[in-house]
Amino acid sequence: MALTLVSYLGAGSLATLARRRRRRPGAQSNARIDPGSERRAERRARALLKSVVNPEEWEMYRDLGFIRLHGRGTDGNGVSAGYGYLIYPHKPIVAFLPRSNSLLSEYCVEFPDRTESLYGPKLPDSDDVLAKWMMIRADEHRLIRDANMHLPGRQIDPQQVRRDLWRLAEWESTRSRTPTRSSV
Repeated sequence: MALTLVSYLGAGSLATLARRRRRRPGAQSNARIDPGSERRAERRARALLKSVVNPEEWEMYRDLGFIRLHGRGTDGNGVSAGYGYLIYPHKPIVAFLPRSNSLLSEYCVEFPDRTESLYGPKLPDSDDVLAKWMMIRADEHRLIRDANMHLPGRQIDPQQVRRDLWRLAEWESTRSRTPTRSSV
């Protein structure tokens, strides 16, 4: 009995060891890690984001690290619903009420990199923001319907979001006071 148990455990550990040593077809065992590839990928992603979003949203992302979008929904009478979203890289989308800065919910969505990346399945930050921005613009209702919804504070600290909303208000007031190039 003991001999059977020892041989069973030994066979299991040998099989595990063999699986670890066995190379997957197409595996990049000798691939070199290029430390600059993530930076280059983020630089390309930022250029793409800048070319797609409007100038105000680009400057918001560049200066603050997130983008605010106004919700496109309406109530039954066709009046704007009056809510907005904060889009952070690799964090949930936060819904809020702009007039009171009340946080409504967090919508968890993920856009993984499905290519064989040396660094894992995480998209560059700007690509993640762009994917969320595009989904909200293209089909807001489907994104919200399919996302995992949580109460505020599940993944993002509500105080941090309130600070970000304050920073956004300050950023907007500074921009409104700064004369535009065309008026100078």
